[in-house]
Amino acid sequence: MLPVTALEKNIRENLKHNVIVGLWDGGLFGAALGFASFSTILPLFVASMTTSALLIGLVPAIHSVGWQLPQLFTASYVSRLRRYKRSVLMMTIHERAPFLGFAAVALLLPKIGVQTGLLITFGLLAWQGLGGGFTANPWTSMISKIIPPESRGTFFGFQAGIANLFISGSAVIAGYLLDYLDSPVDFAICFLIACFFFTLSWIALARTREPEDVEKVIPEEKTHFWDDSKKILRKDPNFNWFLTARFLSQFATMGFSFYIIYALRRFDMDAITAGFLTATLTIAQTIANAGMGWLGDRWGHRSMLIIGAVAALLSSILAWFAPSIVWFYPIFLLAGLANVSIWTIGMAMTVDFGTEAERPIYIGLSQTLTAPATIMAPLLGGWIVDSAGFIPTFSISIVLSIIMIGILIFMVKDPRKPLRSSHVAH
Repeated sequence: MLPVTALEKNIRENLKHNVIVGLWDGGLFGAALGFASFSTILPLFVASMTTSALLIGLVPAIHSVGWQLPQLFTASYVSRLRRYKRSVLMMTIHERAPFLGFAAVALLLPKIGVQTGLLITFGLLAWQGLGGGFTANPWTSMISKIIPPESRGTFFGFQAGIANLFISGSAVIAGYLLDYLDSPVDFAICFLIACFFFTLSWIALARTREPEDVEKVIPEEKTHFWDDSKKILRKDPNFNWFLTARFLSQFATMGFSFYIIYALRRFDMDAITAGFLTATLTIAQTIANAGMGWLGDRWGHRSMLIIGAVAALLSSILAWFAPSIVWFYPIFLLAGLANVSIWTIGMAMTVDFGTEAERPIYIGLSQTLTAPATIMAPLLGGWIVDSAGFIPTFSISIVLSIIMIGILIFMVKDPRKPLRSSHVAH
């Protein structure tokens, strides 16, 4: 049995504490997002200032691209850190503080006017998205360091599942606030409550215990992030195929964004059914996050990616041939499995590639190189829907899902390293 290093001993001694504060961080962060959701509350806030569908649709896109795009550019800096926590705590302020700005815009809107309000709002959205992007790489590296390899998928899954539960609960409360209070005070109150929970989340995050990695080999000469990236892309064909599958996944699921609109137009769906379908998606993602994360740690995360790709394929097929609105319950259930596979399981598998020093580069490549597809897929899907209808969009998703399944089965190998025998001997 190989001896346990001082770093490993420290990590395992503090594992329970770090899991608890990590889950509290995720839950409180989710509670905050429920009051300022990028899919509901913030688009509604923008819709109160403009009727432009393009501007309203940009709200979640700016957040997603802002979160993904910077991660490669910070990778070389992050890879030289022996402790990630300080960088995480400083950077995450920039993904939380803008919500105080949203509250200020809402309160001052009658004085500053709609045009100025929109300009400031989109500036804050860009700041928030980039703040999340600059936080993501050191945060993912820190979590991958303090959570042992055999438990990472479980942790990522449970944290995401708890966050979804809190998002659901606070989103319901936010809906009542928007209905009860006059605008724009209603939005201001929601954003201020979000700030409160973001602060509690930051306090929980600050309680993380991360030991210094004195054994980590850091080259004396600083390298450019793109030089490091090219080395990895040249030497690791398995990771290249994984990247290809991640890129395709955005297009394989592009039909998901139009399920609600299709159900509304094709089957005259009412608001109550829309609410139940949304609840189906949320519950499916909550359960799938925990279940697929736990199973991924035991069966391999690649297996969960394949299951998610098959779920995306079946979801698109059912949407194409659905004879009634009832079919949309399994359609949304399968879409939830696919979403968890792409985001939560994709993150868990990414950190299995490379060494501790290389991990930030792998994380950056996985996110930044996927960012173009993240914004292109919904735009392409929307253009196809407008020009040719829903069915061609679903059919393209089906074809790309099949290609993605083939790549995952035949080209991608599980990158997880064999566990040290000391890791499993408790």
